[in-house]
Amino acid sequence: MSLTVQKPGLSTTVQDAGRNGHYDVGIPPSGALDQYSLSAANLLVGNPAGAAALECVYLGPELVFGEDAVVAVAGASMVPKVDGEERPVWESFDVAAGQTLSFGFLTAGARAYVAVSGGVDVPEVLGSRSTYALGALGGFGGRPLAEGDELPVGAHNGVRAGRVVPEDLRPTLAKDVEVRVMMGLYDHRLTDGGRATFLGTTWTLTPTADRIGFRYKGEKLETVDREPPFGAGQDPSNIVDAPYPIGSIQVPGSVEPIILHRDAVSGGGYMMIATVLSGDLDVVAQCAPNTRTRFVAVDLDEALAIRADRTRRLAALAQAVGS
Repeated sequence: MSLTVQKPGLSTTVQDAGRNGHYDVGIPPSGALDQYSLSAANLLVGNPAGAAALECVYLGPELVFGEDAVVAVAGASMVPKVDGEERPVWESFDVAAGQTLSFGFLTAGARAYVAVSGGVDVPEVLGSRSTYALGALGGFGGRPLAEGDELPVGAHNGVRAGRVVPEDLRPTLAKDVEVRVMMGLYDHRLTDGGRATFLGTTWTLTPTADRIGFRYKGEKLETVDREPPFGAGQDPSNIVDAPYPIGSIQVPGSVEPIILHRDAVSGGGYMMIATVLSGDLDVVAQCAPNTRTRFVAVDLDEALAIRADRTRRLAALAQAVGS
């Protein structure tokens, strides 16, 4: 089976759970920015939670189906339509051969995930079907979808439409969010006042927000005076090059923090003052420009408890949709 792309949307890419194990040689994990919504969409159509689906940013695509399929859309509020008739989000529905799936305007969130029974069946590259566009790797030709593309889909898995994610397992898509972080590795480069400013400021997401990083505007962060070490550069935000974890927050020039997301480079020379908890990267993924964000510091024990809660939530999701 294949899907014909009549309109690609603003930026629609094939993404799965990610390409892990290659960050040490500069290849990021990629994968869905919102892993929870990817899992939900896949489970609704009977696929494994990490199967390949479509990630649609701000504006959805228009797709013509070559065969009957079961489809689900999760994540951003972007109403799906089959031949112009609205279908629910967070619930699986049928699409017949020859019908067209399109989308209404975005009303909340930023990224919708479209899963099809059988999964998007592009070739695996380094163990993943995810698109890393900066490296022209994976997905459909290593790039976002374009008009006229014929996207392969695996064989229908026999699932029936009508699975639903309960309301209490659907994330809230807000314009004011809290993002939990662990401070470090380089927060010692901030003064006490600089640290207080970082945690006390309501930051605003700028339009510079993509799969590589999300940039915020707010206040300037005060740094500790120093004699720059050899190789670090003169700017107070510079460090001797170090690895970047996914979710790390760097602050070039001590202004406009940047959250590095799943297509980010693996290292560089800017101080990383905090790292977003892995589950809260889903929250970041659903932030559109002008979303107001507060960073909340947690300690290691709290971070581990939050991760355990997320694991339980994913298990509850799988049970609730009948997988």
